[in-house]
Amino acid sequence: MTNQKDAPTPERLMQMAWGYAMPLAIEAAIANHVFDHLDAGPKTIEQLSRDTGASARGLRMLMNMLVSIELLSRDSQQRYSLTQESSSFLVSTKPSFQGGIFKHLSKQLVPKWERLSQIVKDGKPVMAVNAQQEGAAFFEQFVEDIFPMSYGAASVLGDALNLREASKPVKVLDIAAGSGVWGIALAQKSSQVKVTALDWENVLAVTRRMAAKFKVQNQFNYIAGDLNTADFGNGYDIATLGHILHSEGETNSRQLVKRVYDALAPGGTIIISEFLVNDDHTGPANAAIFAVNMLVNTEQGDTFSFNEIARWLREAGFKDARTIEAPAPSPLILATK
Repeated sequence: MTNQKDAPTPERLMQMAWGYAMPLAIEAAIANHVFDHLDAGPKTIEQLSRDTGASARGLRMLMNMLVSIELLSRDSQQRYSLTQESSSFLVSTKPSFQGGIFKHLSKQLVPKWERLSQIVKDGKPVMAVNAQQEGAAFFEQFVEDIFPMSYGAASVLGDALNLREASKPVKVLDIAAGSGVWGIALAQKSSQVKVTALDWENVLAVTRRMAAKFKVQNQFNYIAGDLNTADFGNGYDIATLGHILHSEGETNSRQLVKRVYDALAPGGTIIISEFLVNDDHTGPANAAIFAVNMLVNTEQGDTFSFNEIARWLREAGFKDARTIEAPAPSPLILATK
């Protein structure tokens, strides 16, 4: 920030102009397995070129850029190493891997954002990913890669709900289950947890594969269908809406919350994970940016504040709308029937 007495400079705008460079560089490093190979220890450009098959020239320029943004370090022997941040979140074999979003950046996300000027003018997306015909293939490719982004929060949720202490079956409805991350993390807490995962049929193929990968497949049942029309059933103790409301918009979200209320047993709990904005929708930046992402990708999607969602919950009949902190973009929202 410049002092108010100083004349403004374009420095911050120039930094923004190159804002696309960092995520695309991270995507390139993930695609060329840079972080994975450096997880074994420091390497020179030549060693990494042999290991990855990538050009020495390309690696030198890319990795020096990653040093400049503190995702790699370089020692006096010209060996490159991971930083604590990249070691924790950009090594694909680790459960804390957060690189899924970067893997889809150049092919799925950026091409749509390039149309933003026209989208703002029209108020409509190029393609709505929350509509089955267009969106099922998108999510089929996408959901497994973003599994780690919600796994930590889902695990914290399981602890907050004391599922390890369950002495009788706990019925969980995982709506728009995707990778199954919410149901899987809860099922891992106790064999008493029984998950019903709902999603489009071809996305459920991913859910089934992931449930088997985590060895909880015997705790899962499935409903193939659209979240706005499918019969949820009833008598559930827990229902999860993991990053769903933002794609549906206010009208559909309010209806969905009411349908979840009807599907829960008395005393049941709804859990909502979202990118929460403040009450005037001007921040935090990640949630405000994600609102524009919903403009780019959906017909009615948006981001919402806790107070907005809490009002919808009360109107549906829920009580005690509250939040719990979790390793997620925003706190999780819980309410009780």
